[in-house]
Amino acid sequence: MFGEAFDYNANTIAQHTLRGHGETSVLDFPMKQAMEGVFGRKQQGFERMAESLHLTGGPYANPYDLATFYDNHDMPRLDASDNGFIDAHNWLFTARGIPVVYYGSEMGFMRGRPEHGGNRNYFGVDGIAQASKSPIHAALTRIANLRANTPALQRGVQLDIELQGNRAAFYRVYQHAGVHQIALVLLNKGDAEAAFSIDSLLQAGRWHSPLDASTQHVATGGKLEARVPAHGVQVFVLDAPVTNTALASALNVAMAGARLP
Repeated sequence: MFGEAFDYNANTIAQHTLRGHGETSVLDFPMKQAMEGVFGRKQQGFERMAESLHLTGGPYANPYDLATFYDNHDMPRLDASDNGFIDAHNWLFTARGIPVVYYGSEMGFMRGRPEHGGNRNYFGVDGIAQASKSPIHAALTRIANLRANTPALQRGVQLDIELQGNRAAFYRVYQHAGVHQIALVLLNKGDAEAAFSIDSLLQAGRWHSPLDASTQHVATGGKLEARVPAHGVQVFVLDAPVTNTALASALNVAMAGARLP
């Protein structure tokens, strides 16, 4: 369950997550505001997302418990192109938090329409049938299924490598109850293919991509290189305990800063 405090100030909504003040998840309005700027018509860079994450030193009891979203019935729907919705979902289902998607967003239904100007219009059987043919729906299904089958994307600690312009690269690391998984997320919201070369905090081993079944064998001190298509996503997964000392150190700092046990 989660609550709603309609406020874009993180300190204001965070009080409901704290001990003795509700201790519940809330909708992440600061991230919603950032997503509107990055994936909507303004097309701001991924650096806009950094300030909304509050991964360390933030006001929330646990930033990973927040319900993340980009619109709902109480505000204008996201005004974005099909690619904008695809990019938004690629972020929503790989970054920290628990994604919430409003009905119809799987096809850009009534995009940009305000609360009493079409936002809540009836979707119905025809809408469902039409949505199944949308490229937004196809991409959402793909990334949602990836998250459903990747524990690190669900609950892993997030470590940012790059959030700039049309590019985002970050780790999600999950090490709990016998499950050891490191996911490297690469996002490209640009109109052209993007090349990534990652060596920061990179652990050696056999990394595999659940999205295209490709693999990369990374040696100690090596790099992981990948090309991500326009408005695309690539995720590489290493199913192994954390042994890289730099990565382990960064995780300890991140967990302490987020007040995670």
